[in-house]
Amino acid sequence: MSRRLPKIGIRTYQRAFSNCFVAALLCCGFVTSAVSQESSSAKAELELYASLDQAVGNIAFKPDGQLVFSHHPFFKPEIRVATYDADKKVVSPFPNTQWNTPRKENDWYLDDVLGIRNDDQGVVWMLDMGTRNNITPKLVGWNTTSNELHRIYYIPAPASRPTSQLNDFVIDPKRELAVIADEGIGRGGDGSKAALVVVDLKTGSTRRLLEGRSMTQPDKDSPIMIDGEPMTVESDGEKVPVLVGCDGITLDANSEWLYFAPLCGKKLYRVPMKAIADETLSQDELATAVETYSPKVNNGGLSIDTAGNVYSTNVESCSIGVVSASDRRYTQLAFDDRMQWPDGISFNHDGFMYVSAAQVHLGAPFNGGTDKTSKPFFIFRFKPLASGLIGR
Repeated sequence: MSRRLPKIGIRTYQRAFSNCFVAALLCCGFVTSAVSQESSSAKAELELYASLDQAVGNIAFKPDGQLVFSHHPFFKPEIRVATYDADKKVVSPFPNTQWNTPRKENDWYLDDVLGIRNDDQGVVWMLDMGTRNNITPKLVGWNTTSNELHRIYYIPAPASRPTSQLNDFVIDPKRELAVIADEGIGRGGDGSKAALVVVDLKTGSTRRLLEGRSMTQPDKDSPIMIDGEPMTVESDGEKVPVLVGCDGITLDANSEWLYFAPLCGKKLYRVPMKAIADETLSQDELATAVETYSPKVNNGGLSIDTAGNVYSTNVESCSIGVVSASDRRYTQLAFDDRMQWPDGISFNHDGFMYVSAAQVHLGAPFNGGTDKTSKPFFIFRFKPLASGLIGR
């Protein structure tokens, strides 16, 4: 029987015990009635892939496998989106410098980007939250084959809200839809208006779904815990726990099931994509179609493989977890104490899943105005249990 451990952070254990003992604690502890991180035959070896001067948010790829990533917007980077040349270890603006340079005459630039995905047609999609310079959020597709703009889809009100933080998304190629997770924490939002946002890639129309429902809202009883203390921000002179709504999102191989979850919460949900696409359904009818799929921990990004195993980045304990398709149980798959705040997770043609470590919890907003991050920032990779899915 697994032993319940006191609520203290993983790095606290590391300072007190050897790495071997830490591994043993991870295997036999941190267990609740819902989530298990017990020893499992499903383990993956993490490989340090890149060391960079700025925090990486989410990751996509060109058809040749080159990494394209967002510099994490929480740190207000000058270059919003960049490529990484693994041979030369060079970071360059993507798609070019012009698109990374704000201007007053129009909004054809990348303002505040976290979510980024690629499709199997060579298009890299970038989700511009628009919160840095207060512009309309938009989804920008760049054709990496012809090196030109593919399409811009705007996401105006009421699909987006003043408190929107359009975080991550997936593209459903079967129905030509993009589904976006809105965390609901932009401009001081508390997550209570978190939602899913749908963009019709045929018409450009937008819809807002499941706003404020239990499956999109953060669980107030599940604040982000770092070294045994809740992650907080200053609000009216008080420290307030950070509660993040709908965050991770992924879509299975057949575009049948959409998986999503609030960052702060113990449940992973899924809903049939046909229900998301059905504009005749009321919000209540759509909510009824959502099912609780499995337990989880407070996670950032989600991804999925061809076997239906769902991968998640555990922002509290420097680890990657997986929900097995066979029994819907969550187990820890990989751990590295340098992987602080693992965020985006994406599969590449080379057979690896790539994971960013953004150090978000060490940023100034969460530490009384003091930036506690340290260079370098890392990108890791690992082999999933089955082949992953491009853009999912």
